[in-house]
Amino acid sequence: MVEPPGPEVVAALRAAGCVFAEDEARLLAEAAAGPAELAGMVARRVAGLPLEQIVGWAEFRGLRVAVEPGVFVPRRRSEFLVERAVAATRPPSVVLDLCCGSGAVGLAVATELETLATGTTTGTTTGSVELHAADVDPAAVRCARRNLPGGHVYQGDLYRPLPAELRGRVDVLVTVTPYVPTGEIRLMPPEARLHEPRAALDGGADGLDVLRRVAEEAPAWLAPRGTLLTETGDRQAPAAERILAAEGLTARVERSADLGATVVRGTLPR
Repeated sequence: MVEPPGPEVVAALRAAGCVFAEDEARLLAEAAAGPAELAGMVARRVAGLPLEQIVGWAEFRGLRVAVEPGVFVPRRRSEFLVERAVAATRPPSVVLDLCCGSGAVGLAVATELETLATGTTTGTTTGSVELHAADVDPAAVRCARRNLPGGHVYQGDLYRPLPAELRGRVDVLVTVTPYVPTGEIRLMPPEARLHEPRAALDGGADGLDVLRRVAEEAPAWLAPRGTLLTETGDRQAPAAERILAAEGLTARVERSADLGATVVRGTLPR
């Protein structure tokens, strides 16, 4: 950490459009080993790189999650997905995080389920959560393996790299599939559009292409009464609900006004 950032750092960040310039300046200063490194970090932020990729971590659900350059940055709204996933099961549980990115969602779900099992927040584990995660992007998989040292992280397309013995055993399947319609990618903030992988953003014409593929195979991987939970856009929620229902899942939409988040939940009947 260098000395507290001077006003020139804050001014540069504010001029670049950083709404929380003072907070960002402090985080950059804490992450920098010296003035020269701080200057380089500020330059990258001014150029539009996500703050989390520059400092190397993001705060998510009270956890510090490693984030590498080129990896999708976990959003605060995805904390609602974690909340609903934890509410959907009790340990011991098998958790699967598809399109896992940094692994933030799977990490938070597993951590909170372990807390329920142990009755403590000290990090004590009982082995009551079996965590699996997968992503097609090598950078995301590398990052997820850093964040999930006690989990099983696979590289490949959706279910393809998963071990066959996981079929029919998943209690909670969580996924933040890419759900931005292709035609709306250009409307996204530059720090996401230019510095996060397109495959983590682009959901096809209506934003639901990947979700259709997840839902199609989900019943084969879910345990009896197992639940699939996916984050989606609010206006896409009715269509997403129909997609899950068409695969035999009992589907419903859940919303958080505080986080501006929408989750579609589908449960496999017994």
